[in-house]
Amino acid sequence: MNLASITATQALARFREGSLSPVELIDSCLTRIEHYQSLNAFSCINAAQARHQAEAAAKRWQAGTPCGPLDGIPITIKDLTPTKGLPTRMGSTSTDADGPWDVDAPVSAHLKAAGAIVIGKTTSPEFGWKGVTDNPLHGITRNPWNPALTPGGSSGGAGVAAALNLGLLHQGSDAGGSIRIPASFTGTFGIKPTFGWVPQWPASAMSTLSHLGPMTRSVADSALMLSVMAQPDARDGYAGNPQGPNWQTPPPADLRGWRIAFSANLGYVDVAPDIARCVAKAVAQLEALGATVEHIDPGFDDPLTTFNTLWFSGATQVLERLSDAQLTHIDPGFVDIARRGQALALADYLAARRQRSELTATMAAFHQRYDLLITPMMPIAPFTAGHNVPPEGPYHDWMDWTPFSYPFNLTQQPAASLPCGLDDQGLPVGLQLVAGKYQDMKVLHAAQLLERALPRLAPPIF
Repeated sequence: MNLASITATQALARFREGSLSPVELIDSCLTRIEHYQSLNAFSCINAAQARHQAEAAAKRWQAGTPCGPLDGIPITIKDLTPTKGLPTRMGSTSTDADGPWDVDAPVSAHLKAAGAIVIGKTTSPEFGWKGVTDNPLHGITRNPWNPALTPGGSSGGAGVAAALNLGLLHQGSDAGGSIRIPASFTGTFGIKPTFGWVPQWPASAMSTLSHLGPMTRSVADSALMLSVMAQPDARDGYAGNPQGPNWQTPPPADLRGWRIAFSANLGYVDVAPDIARCVAKAVAQLEALGATVEHIDPGFDDPLTTFNTLWFSGATQVLERLSDAQLTHIDPGFVDIARRGQALALADYLAARRQRSELTATMAAFHQRYDLLITPMMPIAPFTAGHNVPPEGPYHDWMDWTPFSYPFNLTQQPAASLPCGLDDQGLPVGLQLVAGKYQDMKVLHAAQLLERALPRLAPPIF
């Protein structure tokens, strides 16, 4: 098997049978990381320590005593997530280059305790504030399908790393689409699980909009990663029920008896025709799997104003920690939305919270009738890197071109992007699968069955 395309599930099986060593796998990943360095997927690379840890993992596997379910598997952590011993700069020159880097966030701690090897940290826009990936500290991250284009964001570095298998499991975060946007733009799988399954600490400035989740080349690998990530941590004051599902439960044989709603545009989104055609073909596969598919919109108006009110308010929390001198070096777009947050009236903020709860109730009622809601993930193709919005489009903010993602941060539902084909430019298209709150396994199971029926995607340079 070519190690450039091996999955974590496959690697663990080969470790177990002795046909692959963690050292070989780490070396393969580090070689590819160096080869694709121009795409700027990494904020730092942990080569020496990763090799040392791989050698120790190899000895444990030889002795038949792996230390955990991910022993020897190379992973990446997003630059927003504290990781002991590695810099967490958040893409910002305002952060301290010297650390200290002396604490692990819950996901970093859980993944390491399971034996995973952090091969590096992946790039993000400054403080994760937008749907593309470039920042004042590390520059522009580029899409492996076409380096002139953006991979999306804010987990853009993780999306690139997943698409090229620069590590096998990749941690992302998603407060408005930041896992699903780059998953769609890079042809990978990414899931934002129900809020509360995966603990967060420190709390995101975007508070309960923010979810942590996996980005991988296969759905099974995301399920594997969730089985480790979704464990309670006392530091997270927002954590939900600590008793989550068995993430690695196999999917059913088919989708007979499932009722699935397909909304091609949520009732208000303009979708590129070639993307719409690609998504419709994938939806037909759901019917072939036995599901009853109904073409219906979920019945809400665009909640952009509600989302922006909460998002801009969250951005002010970061701004207020910065000095005037630091502000001169911050991404101007981030400063702009934070200033807009400062100008919001309390009544507008409280109205947004009420509107959020109403939308959540609407979707809870909708999922009493439907197991899944299916939509396109993105209405447009990846655009020129280094821009916050498509240069030729009518957009002002990044939220304007991501209308399928942020509604489901407001509702805290599980939502995933699954690659479903290529558009007319030969660029990947994502299919969004959304389930009712705490019904994450419906997303994972339907995605696993669809994945078998849809073409596997790999960038041309892969």
